[in-house]
Amino acid sequence: MFVYSPTLSAHLQSRSSMLVHLLVWLTALDRETDEVHRIGFWTGADHTEFTINGETRTYYGAGSILEVDPVKLSTGLEVRTQRVRFSQVAPELLQAVRLYDPRHQPLEVHRAFFDPLSELLIDAPVQCLSGFTDRIRVNTPAEGRDGSIELTIATAARALTRALGRKRSHASLSGRSPDDKFRQYASMAERVEVKWGRG
Repeated sequence: MFVYSPTLSAHLQSRSSMLVHLLVWLTALDRETDEVHRIGFWTGADHTEFTINGETRTYYGAGSILEVDPVKLSTGLEVRTQRVRFSQVAPELLQAVRLYDPRHQPLEVHRAFFDPLSELLIDAPVQCLSGFTDRIRVNTPAEGRDGSIELTIATAARALTRALGRKRSHASLSGRSPDDKFRQYASMAERVEVKWGRG
């Protein structure tokens, strides 16, 4: 359940016109040094700074985000996916997916509510999705057409499906007990026939 601030709650209860933008905050690793980098994009028209959880973040606009699937809010442990389509010509995004690697790194989506008349931010953006960048697809366009970069987001429940490496790795089991060879052929189980009980 989302808890809105009194200011935002009053705006929502007024049932007046709303202007809502989506903010996407990416985390990516440097492909050479594994250094962590973060960058934001939003559906607004220009680059803007937002304060989220006491941190000032810069979000790039100017058409960076072309399309976002409707954000479905639900509870439970089901892993859901969300698709975001970006413009392929945004230099900041090209840097994020080519120079850095955002796959399997944390990602946040926030909603920012603006006054439709003054276009001023009503209150701090509200987080509506937390997860990981699951897949990246670069759509190279034909001549004269527009390309795009699609990110598929897996919700935070995906973390619950990861196996524990220390329990599944032959190296880690051997480190714990040199005579433990239970996972010796795990990496080639599909190619090598091993009879049960073989040492």
